[in-house]
Amino acid sequence: MKKVGVYASIIFGLAGAACATNASADDIIMETKAVPAATTKAASKPATCTSLEEFVVTACPLTWSGITVYGTIDGGVSWRSHGAPFNGTSAVGVDYLIQKYSRGPRWDLGPNGLTNSNIGIKGDKPFAPGWAFIFDLQAGFDPYSLNFSNGPHSVAQNAGIPLTAQNSGSDSSRAGQFYNSVGYLGVSSPYGTLTLFRQNSLTLDAVFAYDPMSASYAFSPIGWQGITCGGGNTENCRHSTSLKYRIDIGQFRVAALWQFGGYELNNASSNAYQLQLGGDVHNLAGGTLSLDAIGSYVQNAVAVALAGSTFPAVLPQVLTATLSNNSSAMFVGKYTNGPLKLFAGYEFIRYAPPSNAFAPGTGFSDIAGDFVCAGCAGINNTNINNTAFNAGDKSFHVFWTGVKYAVTDEVDVIGAYYHYDQPFFGAPTNCSDPAAAANCHGTMNAVSFVVDWQFAKKFDSYAGLMFSRVNGGLANGFMHRDSIAPTVGLRFRF
Repeated sequence: MKKVGVYASIIFGLAGAACATNASADDIIMETKAVPAATTKAASKPATCTSLEEFVVTACPLTWSGITVYGTIDGGVSWRSHGAPFNGTSAVGVDYLIQKYSRGPRWDLGPNGLTNSNIGIKGDKPFAPGWAFIFDLQAGFDPYSLNFSNGPHSVAQNAGIPLTAQNSGSDSSRAGQFYNSVGYLGVSSPYGTLTLFRQNSLTLDAVFAYDPMSASYAFSPIGWQGITCGGGNTENCRHSTSLKYRIDIGQFRVAALWQFGGYELNNASSNAYQLQLGGDVHNLAGGTLSLDAIGSYVQNAVAVALAGSTFPAVLPQVLTATLSNNSSAMFVGKYTNGPLKLFAGYEFIRYAPPSNAFAPGTGFSDIAGDFVCAGCAGINNTNINNTAFNAGDKSFHVFWTGVKYAVTDEVDVIGAYYHYDQPFFGAPTNCSDPAAAANCHGTMNAVSFVVDWQFAKKFDSYAGLMFSRVNGGLANGFMHRDSIAPTVGLRFRF
């Protein structure tokens, strides 16, 4: 597994010599009073770092000639009433959200509670009035193991292991690449911004902006799980070969994304298309209302999980890649008035049979490089599921709402509620059984609360908890149906 220790020496080596242009924020930053955003006006930019002491205690960036080195280190501890051991390969680290393998109460290291730890380099180089070349390359990592975040492989590590012995693996769009967050280049101009290669989906950008917990792993189900940001599957929250365009027209905005190329180019689908329309209503009761709508279509999307025997839980499971054509519609809103922010969002997702099914004996390598094969099910093998939705499309509804309040310039309090609803789908089955089948009607509910204290320019500490519970079809195969997960942590961002 790749390590990131070498980056630390580069960062501190640059600290005494960097020259300031603009500070930077990574793509999963919480909305706190931390490092100024990249859009800050030149007059208000922090001064350049001239020493290691300034790098640590001030807001100065590591920037030279328009090139900025930036990063985040986020670590803590977590207790779960039903939990599984820490996994240093997984992006999330531990099961802050209740999972099938969650079992007894336990303490563990709690990495990346608010933000996935990361290291990156970005640039903004003007070449004509109003025009600039831009780029961003960022990798997320675990602050304890120093492994690059690799969700799909963390699931593969648990293949052949019973639920009672699995650790906290979870599928993700981060798959061990040195560009597992983003890796794009492009041009910004008065006519919009056009970028190419590894980028967030439009729905992931929206979750960061409109989730009160900003897609936090420890306090947000839609951050931990990624169903919402991927339009159905977490691996589609980012696309390695994509073209993205954004433009602001007065108070309105338009964006579009096209993922081209397929699995062979490190994508988790063969094609993806997204369109976003939005805008801001200013001076509404003294505040600003922001609204956005995003439509998505993802073809031959991949979701990696463990399948097979779930009960008795001592039986091993098989690494399975489920394929589907997914379509979704997301509607999000945020109202800001001084220290108060109100959030709400809804997404409808439909899963349909994939356009291209793999014949028995054939397969492909997923975004983590693990091979999956159709018709090869077995304890030590893998399987591609082409037929999960042949008996009927699956619908899925995601709702969330929350509030964030700045008590002082340094302290934020945040509360949120999340709800999943899965209607019955597919072939008839007995849904009156408490251990309902996976295609029965099911729900998931979660509530969370966080206090975040920005005690220094680049440091904040946080404490909070998330309670989550699954019911009906969404509880199929779970050893326990609920968990409460208090977490405390410290974050350093530069």
